[in-house]
Amino acid sequence: MTEPTRRLVVALHGTRLPEGQAACVALVNAVAARLPGVDVRVGWADLLTPTLTDTLRAVGECVVVPGFLTTGYHVSYDVPKAIRDAGGRAVLTPHVGEGILGAVAERLAETGVEADAVVLAAAGSKRPEPAVEVRAAAAKLSALLGVSVTAGFVTAAEPSVREAVAQAREAGARRVAIASYFLNPGLLPARLEQADADAVARPIGLHPQLVDAIVQRFLAVQRHVA
Repeated sequence: MTEPTRRLVVALHGTRLPEGQAACVALVNAVAARLPGVDVRVGWADLLTPTLTDTLRAVGECVVVPGFLTTGYHVSYDVPKAIRDAGGRAVLTPHVGEGILGAVAERLAETGVEADAVVLAAAGSKRPEPAVEVRAAAAKLSALLGVSVTAGFVTAAEPSVREAVAQAREAGARRVAIASYFLNPGLLPARLEQADADAVARPIGLHPQLVDAIVQRFLAVQRHVA
């Protein structure tokens, strides 16, 4: 890419839940509103069509921002592969990552429960890197909230969210809340309601901090190219 592009593709994990799809569309529309004159589209990394590869083939030169919180399989393999398969005409930015912990804290505050322990609930992965990132995010969220925050995982990693909640109670916590480390509604975040916590925060969804994180990654590429 020799000059700044006016095309942005936000790579997102698909979901078959209509409310999750609506949240993804709302996020992309909010990003587009912040970037007048930029063609902003969603690229589905899983479950939905058109696939990210198909979207990149149709768009051509563009910037791809992975809308993921950790370096799981989609970020480390699927998204780069889609770019290669589409002709390698896209610039890939870092994923959104832990820079939106303020939004996680706000969603937790919306529950109205003053917890003395929090479980940061994430999807989980067989790869070690995502778990390391979630635990680092939990430590930062703990410093932000001023309470104990531990990591829990819905699948593929330990402890499970339910186990993390139980461990917090065994350590003396009277009220345990779950902070959702998910971007949008889906089948995995829906399982958090079964973890026996006193409160469960909703996914980040459409939040100004998330929108800004995506916009700033796009603009950073623009500044570098210019």
